[in-house]
Amino acid sequence: MGFAVAEGPDIETDDYNFTKLNFPEGHPAREMHDTFFFNPKDDGSRMLLRTHTSPVQVRTMLSQKPPIRIICPGRTYRIDSDATHTPQFHQVEGLVIDKGSHLGHLKWILHEFCKAFFEVDHINMRFRPSFFPFTEPSLEVDIQCRRDKGEIRFGEGEDWMEILGCGMVHPNVLRACGIDPDVYQGFAWGMGIDRIAMLKYGIADLRQLFENDIRWLNHYGFKPLDIPTIAGGLS
Repeated sequence: MGFAVAEGPDIETDDYNFTKLNFPEGHPAREMHDTFFFNPKDDGSRMLLRTHTSPVQVRTMLSQKPPIRIICPGRTYRIDSDATHTPQFHQVEGLVIDKGSHLGHLKWILHEFCKAFFEVDHINMRFRPSFFPFTEPSLEVDIQCRRDKGEIRFGEGEDWMEILGCGMVHPNVLRACGIDPDVYQGFAWGMGIDRIAMLKYGIADLRQLFENDIRWLNHYGFKPLDIPTIAGGLS
């Protein structure tokens, strides 16, 4: 699809992680109980462990002129720990900035990704209105599935499961990154890599992904050094 891979540091500034992404002062995500902050510097500012890979989008928009087409994989950190959340997890986000980009392009990209990832010929998708500070409009995406005897099959059935968030990049974010929203517009999406792996392989507990147990790898048919490809098969 012509995307470049962009990466950034795990330790970020409040400005790149929150302010330039249209998170207002006093937003709950800025509180200590949601984010890992370092001790304040002499000027009172605090570095933090990034809560999403969106700061990579900010860094790219500040350093490159449109058109932009990137994906941003990497480690992220939030103070959560249960069967579906871990303090350190992985995200992949995508960003497209151009003069004519629109939600139709976003829908096609996500549809093609879901077909390739879940290895099905067709999959219905549902886009629901939502809210994220950095997009407007904001959408959550559900994919078609069927629940049967403890298993979930995608691309068939009458049930739905939410897998990611997306939307058109908020004009405030474009302005904060030096891009004129009257000339350019864009869309972005993001998903948890670990979470969609849980859905595809039927993994019940997210924490098992980080236990380094070779018996667990063998159970799911994974090889420690294997790199899946679309040509070779993603399973």
